[in-house]
Amino acid sequence: MADDESKDRAIRVWFRFLRLESRIQSAVAERLRAIGLSVPQCDVLTTLTEAEGISQQELAQRLYVTKGNISGLLDRLERAGLVERRSTAADRRQYAIYLTPEGRAAAGQAIAVQHALIAATLGRLPSEKIAEFETLLIATRDLVRAYRERETAGRTPVASG
Repeated sequence: MADDESKDRAIRVWFRFLRLESRIQSAVAERLRAIGLSVPQCDVLTTLTEAEGISQQELAQRLYVTKGNISGLLDRLERAGLVERRSTAADRRQYAIYLTPEGRAAAGQAIAVQHALIAATLGRLPSEKIAEFETLLIATRDLVRAYRERETAGRTPVASG
């Protein structure tokens, strides 16, 4: 009986977690729109505050998106005057991505928006509950990673003909 209850609870928690993630994304997107940014634009700008001068490929890897997606996004951010591409000395065909002063200001606003949302929500929980939540998130992340690794290891490459 306890196993059935545990499975039912796990299913309930899973779907609550997915709904929570969706609500968080909506709240963030709404607040970012108010300052003229989309979530993907915010991701690029805030990533560049930590790793300015990285290549488009590195940026795409950090954001878990394709090079094609990042290229179009950078085009729009460049037209808006928020980022600039600079040719690298090693290979003139490669570009390093930098924030402009306007981009740095927009990233600061985006970070402030997120910090305010965190303070109004998760930040209202007692410190020990946040620590417990973090421990559970890390444990869940590790289980998902292990599951994906097992799943990937079990696949055999399809021969192309």
